[in-house]
Amino acid sequence: MLKNHALARAISDAAWSEFRRMLEYKAKWYGREVIVVDRWFPSSKRCSACGVVAEAMSLDVRTWTCGCGAIHDRDVNAAKNILAAGLAVSACGAGVRPRPGLVPAGAVGVEAGNPAA
Repeated sequence: MLKNHALARAISDAAWSEFRRMLEYKAKWYGREVIVVDRWFPSSKRCSACGVVAEAMSLDVRTWTCGCGAIHDRDVNAAKNILAAGLAVSACGAGVRPRPGLVPAGAVGVEAGNPAA
């Protein structure tokens, strides 16, 4: 079905949206947060060392060198940039909650260090 160019995009989008729905459900179940990076975030073209975004490059370019001298494998560089973007969002405190079953020390009516009390 993906070979049919008229249907390929709709089918692929549906599969990814279902995966994301399940991932968000499981994250909520375990008290976690799913952080979504924008679809057009230049993760593979941004230097993970200095932050400069490279000019347009075709998908066949698998390794590139930044002006700062850093040599990047495109996939590894993208993973580093996506991790940094997710950590930046989570560091801002948006939606941060304690893990299920854990109570912050000093909570009212609970002994510090003894969440079962």
